Amino acid sequence: MDILSIKNRFGIVGNHPLLNRAIEVAIEVAPTDLTILIIGESGTGKEIFPHIIHSFSKRKHNTFIAVNCGAIPEGTIESELFGHEKGSFTGAIEKRKGYFEVANNGTIFLDEISEMPLSTQAKLLRVLETGEFYKVGSSVPQKTNVRVVAATNVDLLQAVKSNKFREDLYYRISTIPIYLPPLRDRGEDILLLAKKFALDFAEKYKMPPIRFTNDAQEMLLKYNWPGNVRQLKNIIEQISIIEKKREIDSETLKNYLPNYLDSKLPVLVTSNEYIDYKTFNTEREILFKILFDMKNDISNLKAKIKELNDLIESQKSISKPHFIPLNDKIQETIIIDEPIKTINKQEEQEKQEKDEILSLEEKEKELIIRALKKHNGKRKLAAADLGISERTLYRKIKQYNLNL
Repeated sequence: MDILSIKNRFGIVGNHPLLNRAIEVAIEVAPTDLTILIIGESGTGKEIFPHIIHSFSKRKHNTFIAVNCGAIPEGTIESELFGHEKGSFTGAIEKRKGYFEVANNGTIFLDEISEMPLSTQAKLLRVLETGEFYKVGSSVPQKTNVRVVAATNVDLLQAVKSNKFREDLYYRISTIPIYLPPLRDRGEDILLLAKKFALDFAEKYKMPPIRFTNDAQEMLLKYNWPGNVRQLKNIIEQISIIEKKREIDSETLKNYLPNYLDSKLPVLVTSNEYIDYKTFNTEREILFKILFDMKNDISNLKAKIKELNDLIESQKSISKPHFIPLNDKIQETIIIDEPIKTINKQEEQEKQEKDEILSLEEKEKELIIRALKKHNGKRKLAAADLGISERTLYRKIKQYNLNL
């Protein structure tokens, strides 16, 4: 089957060489039983490729299961994957099959595999090497014949160095890597996707499709798209619903592009280091990183200005004639009063910096509350809307003591 027919079948839009190469590799390895690792930032469409691989494999008529490792709590993930025996833990009121048992002779897609706990990684490695696993609460090994396709949006080699991912498992799952380029690197594909989404939402909401002026198209091409295809799709949907006019210019579009920059170049901070967007999972993490860096830079700048002012004042005092005070109380006042002023300035600066940090935390808290209310408290949907894993959302809820 040629690439074009596969794109039509699975709804893939774009002609970038790296995207075409990813499809070619997926077709080539599909008939084998090799473990595949799909690499790409969040929102690049990694979830489509396991379906392509399964559909062109000899397992296509058997079970396909997709598992989001980041959305399963650490205490239950082994039970979800491998099953459990009745009474093996509190709440285990009956025997249960795990995904590896249910998907026997089929395919399992392990999304966000970097979120899998180290103890579970060891058991996954055993399954990949021997085809054996143990149910929770059982000492009897079971056999399974499952093809594993994994995906990650983080640098697993860096995770290995940080002792967050097993090295032996990394080399076991990365036999055949498939890389998906970020949207910002796909050039004209951005405009093709925007047009496709505009038509989709026009059909969905029974309205004329939106169109972009030349300056708006240029803005789409220049924007960094930290949320990739998912972000573009969400923005096109927002514009399609909210805007009454169907022709969208750059001024209108700018209102929907968070942290819009006139260039694709990463933000340059005063420490002369570039922000590597690949190290962040979401657009909001990038935004908060930039804000915190700006806060640190402002604090450093304030300190530099204070040093300069102190130096100027000292030079002024040297150039002025010195008068010996006749009253001891005057001299005492001069000696005591100056340190008090300095202390007050330091306290004021510390309070200001503390307020800035609290302000950022309040913004993050507000975003989380808004997402949870939007989805009636459903954390999975709220996490997807925020562009973070459900586990990260749970941690943030606990951090801010949110009872919604």
